[in-house]
Amino acid sequence: MERWEYKTIKVELKGFSGGILEVENFNGELNKLGEEGWELTSCFATNAAQGHSRDAISVFKRRK
Repeated sequence: MERWEYKTIKVELKGFSGGILEVENFNGELNKLGEEGWELTSCFATNAAQGHSRDAISVFKRRK
């Protein structure tokens, strides 16, 4: 049976009310994790208040 390990990272969104992702930094982190064998499986924004997002949560997996 295949076994997986998981990793979750939180990325703070910028801007007065959030919603702005620094893509250059995020892409660099994604590439680094990819080189380590991690695969991005999900990414979603958290809701701070009144529909504004302050963080993005990314979930990764790789074979054990």
